[in-house]
Amino acid sequence: MTLLELLAIFTAGIAAGCINTIVGSGTLITFPVLLALGYPPVTANVSNTIGLVPGGLSGVLGYRRELTGQRDRLLRLGAASLLGGAIGAVLLLRLPAAAFKAIVPVLIIAALVLVVVQPRLARWVRQRRAADGATPEHGGLLLWLAVLASGVYGGYFGAAQGVLLIGLLGVFVHDELQRLNAVKNFLALLVNALSALIFVCVAEVAWQVVALIAVGSIIGGQLGATVGRRMPPTVLRGVIVVVGIVAVVRLLTT
Repeated sequence: MTLLELLAIFTAGIAAGCINTIVGSGTLITFPVLLALGYPPVTANVSNTIGLVPGGLSGVLGYRRELTGQRDRLLRLGAASLLGGAIGAVLLLRLPAAAFKAIVPVLIIAALVLVVVQPRLARWVRQRRAADGATPEHGGLLLWLAVLASGVYGGYFGAAQGVLLIGLLGVFVHDELQRLNAVKNFLALLVNALSALIFVCVAEVAWQVVALIAVGSIIGGQLGATVGRRMPPTVLRGVIVVVGIVAVVRLLTT
């Protein structure tokens, strides 16, 4: 691997760690970079998932104040995320690589749509909160099942899992957005960490890639919890959409 390639992966890790903490679409940065460098799709996804775990932990620690007083919520929804993440990771390993290559472009496109419509979704969430101040503290059974489904998605691929989670939490739980964002970071970390543990045991891993993304994402996680909050949302979404389109093209042409 050349110095330029090493730098590209490390920089992508920083960007992904930052974006995951703020929005939750960091995989749409790192995954296309790994594809462009010639890594097979499944190996790229596995190595990316493992590498982003330290960045996820960094982001959770950056939002630790907002997690205060949410223990019951974290335990209840965390169980759904862990179960879903395990199912998704097993599906990734059991389904043939050709299935992953066929499914992931669809998942990326769906993730990009989520990123683009996020502002409209956020406005709808605010309007719903204003109209209904009696949503359940933990969101009820429907939210639990929805978090389970997002965990399956996250364990299998995971791009924009955070966008999906923050949308679900905003709709079903009546609380401050920053506190919900902290919960989102925690749930996404659980999914990625469990998936990573499974991948380490049974999957082919590019450990040099893991190390570069891990160090970069730790830095990015702290940036996302501090300076990254000031990044213009439109610019951030534009970058994510561009790299996501690159990933789709790369997958369909290789």
